[in-house]
Amino acid sequence: MVLREVWGQSVHSFADSNDGGRDGAFYGAWQQLADTTGIQDLPVGPFVLQCKHTKKADATLSPSDLDDEFDKVQTLVRRGLCRSYILLTNARVSGASEATIRERLLQAGVLYPLVLDGQWVCDTIASSQRLRTFVPRVYGLGDLSQILDERAYSQAQSLLGYLQEDLATFVVTDAYRHAVRAVQDHGFVLLLGEPAVGKSVIAATLAMTALDSWGCLTINAHDAEDLVRHWNPHEPNQFFWIDDAFGAVRHEPQLTDSWSRHMRQVMTAVHGGAKVVLTSRDYIYRDARPYLKEYAYPLLHEQQVVVDVAQLPLEERRQILYNHISLGDQPPTVRAKMKPHLEAAATQEPFHPEVARRLGQRAFTRHLELTESGISHFMGHPTEFLHTIYAQLGPDEKTALALTYQAGNQLPAPLSLNPAQDAIITRLGSTPAGAGRALRALTGTFLRLATSFGDNTSQGWSFRHPTLQEGFAEFMADDPNLLGIFLSGLDWEAALTRLDCGGNDQPGTLIRVPSTLYPAVAERLRHIEPQLSREWVVELLWCNFFATRCSDAFLKHYTEKDPAFVPRMTRIGSFLDSMHEPKVLARLQQAHLLGPQDRQRVLDRLAELAVETPDAAWLRRPEWQAILSSDERQQLLQLVKEQLVPELEWTLDSWSSSHDSADDPAEFYASLERELETYRDAFEGNDPATAAAFEQALAQVEEMVTSAYEDPDRPPHTGYQPHTGSPTHDVPYDRSIFDDIDG
Repeated sequence: MVLREVWGQSVHSFADSNDGGRDGAFYGAWQQLADTTGIQDLPVGPFVLQCKHTKKADATLSPSDLDDEFDKVQTLVRRGLCRSYILLTNARVSGASEATIRERLLQAGVLYPLVLDGQWVCDTIASSQRLRTFVPRVYGLGDLSQILDERAYSQAQSLLGYLQEDLATFVVTDAYRHAVRAVQDHGFVLLLGEPAVGKSVIAATLAMTALDSWGCLTINAHDAEDLVRHWNPHEPNQFFWIDDAFGAVRHEPQLTDSWSRHMRQVMTAVHGGAKVVLTSRDYIYRDARPYLKEYAYPLLHEQQVVVDVAQLPLEERRQILYNHISLGDQPPTVRAKMKPHLEAAATQEPFHPEVARRLGQRAFTRHLELTESGISHFMGHPTEFLHTIYAQLGPDEKTALALTYQAGNQLPAPLSLNPAQDAIITRLGSTPAGAGRALRALTGTFLRLATSFGDNTSQGWSFRHPTLQEGFAEFMADDPNLLGIFLSGLDWEAALTRLDCGGNDQPGTLIRVPSTLYPAVAERLRHIEPQLSREWVVELLWCNFFATRCSDAFLKHYTEKDPAFVPRMTRIGSFLDSMHEPKVLARLQQAHLLGPQDRQRVLDRLAELAVETPDAAWLRRPEWQAILSSDERQQLLQLVKEQLVPELEWTLDSWSSSHDSADDPAEFYASLERELETYRDAFEGNDPATAAAFEQALAQVEEMVTSAYEDPDRPPHTGYQPHTGSPTHDVPYDRSIFDDIDG
């Protein structure tokens, strides 16, 4: 493979056994490529290619290791099969050994001997991007990370192939042009917008551009950890594309926490040449933004491209609508009836490209009135139409969608049913065979069948678009009998991320549990909780569920079922900003479920952290405003004044001694500066002297940061202004773009 790629020849290889001293051969005249790298001016053949592989690291090849080969070479020369002999090995070869090997080959009758050692092989692979993609097929070369990277590249290309339909209907918009410019200039872009506005299609188009025009190796990563896992510092030409970076339909704090943890590596990858594109719904990003430490990573804030559907010019709306209908599966007769009303459809507010796609699909429009009011209502109120469409599906189709929803991220293919899934099939009046047929029939409209990431052999079904998943969740909420089946089959992760037991109504629909089923949910969670491993993701999901998705009535019911729940939530850790329990405590306080002893335990712990760390998040975070009374906050402030202020010098010295030279100084001291600023602002209005003490400490921290940098003349950061879109203007035109839509 190496010789074929480097020298551009069709090299013939032989079987491992009875090769007669030849692993490979070439009989023609070796033609050098104009842009070739590697060995030049090779003579004409015939060539013998012989490989010597060793599993031992740092092994050295000696002439004695080739005694058998030298004997075979004489036979090959006599038979006219060998004029040039190329020895390829992954071992090291010393200068003296190379000279001896060449001499013995010449003595055997070889006219042109050539020895290429392991260093040459490694250097050749390192200098060739194409060879690196072939690493798993090169004998003994390449580590596991490169093999996994090649899988990721292949999967991304397969996914882009699947998205050809979406790319075929793509319209180059002002937002896309800004996104391209941001990726080219800065290597990073965050695409924001409402649901179904085309963020993912823009990202996929950027990925296709990266493959074609920029020559990038593209990876469709799932989250920040996935990106870091596949980032190769020795491969600067990587393109990472992450859809729904902070959650698909609702903010998923574990994803945001992962980005916060890995943002330093992500930005290092960007500075090293990688290109990164994230997408997120705007309301999800607003929830995630406070937890992303933008003060430490201003690049994340400055390099956004906001996809604002309200700012799509009318000309672009017309083109999007035209593309989806002309490339959809509507028959000409239906398109002819639609044509007079498409101009009005393009002016609907809001205008969603994903809804325009559905207008071009028969599966979504079987009962649509082909009038101006009917089509305009379809475009402007897609949720109502989705509910109607789901209600009109047959038992097999409903079952297929229910199985897909219950499975979470992906329903494995082929189907291997568990008892909970069997119950869904029975309750909805379907059969396994019928559900299987419906899964295939719905693929391409409601569902997509894709290869599981990280496993080229595993496939599964998922909803084609998050809005289709949301619509089905709303549809299921109307059937309490179906909800009962779902509850019995959900695992801990699905229960914590997909159920809503009376929480505040937020964007992004989950399964809303009626109060009659609260006891069943509480009992299931009570039995799940002791089995959970206490990893940070589990803690975050657990706390987020009780803080945001539970009514007072459910919390009361659960705390009665599990008396140890509240005391567990009062065990406060070391850094308040990274704690998730305070959100639960705030909800318990609002529900009047936090007792005096629980409150005192929390207050004692806050007193320790406020002085020793120092940690001022109890002044900054809204959940603490709900937990602490005004008198309790004043008590803590007085404690800070009496115990922390006199020891500020010692605190700064302690931080300084903990600073590792490998850490970025500004990043390391950013959290300390934030705490001191919070305390300064708290005292500024009524205690100027204490505020001044914190101001002086902040000045000292700034001096510590400056002195910690080896090179104080760091290049200034150039900001990138967010794209706010172009105003919607009618573009004059002589004829309607829809004139030939029925042709």
